[in-house]
Amino acid sequence: MVIPEKDRIELESIVRNGKTPQKLARRARIILLSALGVPTGQIVPQLGTSIPTITRWRTRYQTDGIKGLLNDRSRPGRKKQIEGSKVREVVERTLKEKPLNATHWSTRSMAAEVGLSSASVQRIWKAHGLKPHLVRSFKLSRDPLFIEKLHDVVGLYISPPEHALVFSVDEKSQIQALDRTQPGLPMKYGQAETLTHDYKRNGTTTLFAALNTLDGKVIGQCLPRHRHQEFLKFLRILDRHTTKQIDLHLILDNYSTHNHPAVKQWLTKHPRFCFHFVPTSSSWLNMVERWFSQITDKRIRRGVFPSVKSLINAINSYIQINNLNPKPFVWTAAVETILNKVKHANEVLETPH
Repeated sequence: MVIPEKDRIELESIVRNGKTPQKLARRARIILLSALGVPTGQIVPQLGTSIPTITRWRTRYQTDGIKGLLNDRSRPGRKKQIEGSKVREVVERTLKEKPLNATHWSTRSMAAEVGLSSASVQRIWKAHGLKPHLVRSFKLSRDPLFIEKLHDVVGLYISPPEHALVFSVDEKSQIQALDRTQPGLPMKYGQAETLTHDYKRNGTTTLFAALNTLDGKVIGQCLPRHRHQEFLKFLRILDRHTTKQIDLHLILDNYSTHNHPAVKQWLTKHPRFCFHFVPTSSSWLNMVERWFSQITDKRIRRGVFPSVKSLINAINSYIQINNLNPKPFVWTAAVETILNKVKHANEVLETPH
């Protein structure tokens, strides 16, 4: 920065004057040091300031001269506060009313109704934790044996029996081998990976999986269909891959295949197998569902599979790598906590809105 000699003399006078406010002296020092060619990185620790501050006063000096250093610019006053009655109106209408032409309010539609800006509506919603644009789904079990089954399954997770293995078992059916009609474009700097929206279906497979709740390892098998015959075949695989001298406790959902007469007959001949069924509409209790979510996100959803065989190979490879460094899921929710949440949800449903 080059400054006139008269400005340099005046700035040095401002710095030397003992009556000069410190903020003005600091501004003058910024200009003087900049004129001497001192780098910004050295000015920051020397004057105890910041880079934005140095930049601001350099710019102010270049546009307004020394006068710009001595006078602070006016600042906007405090924003006008919204009246409490108006805030209550926004909250009440958000909770109890619906717009005429939509299923939920937006900031713009609510702003038009109450005579505020959309930014003001957004601030009110944020302050009160309201998110009309979001919706979450839920399903409460109506199983008459809900409590008994809940105690049974959670008990297996938290306090498994001795000399036994607990497996969370389920099937992920109709996994499609999808091949894109055109090759995808790779990710680049500033650009995400792209895939064509259209695809070719090359068939399906069903993944039968048993998650060992102790160590997180998975025994999996891909089979073409989802019937009791395939389920029995998978049970035989479990039988072969586990030690014969220990009992196996299998946590299952209520799919009809698991209660087929042929399956029940097979269980009578293999007494070390014990089935534990989660309550109806409570798939979240089956721990293997969390593992299914992982394999879907990490290996299946964005995969490109020209054949069912390539899809099966990808699934088997994922299982093998998973079992090399398994990470078991840890169940932490107590039965009482779950029952309290279910009780609260039922009370809300029974309360007239």
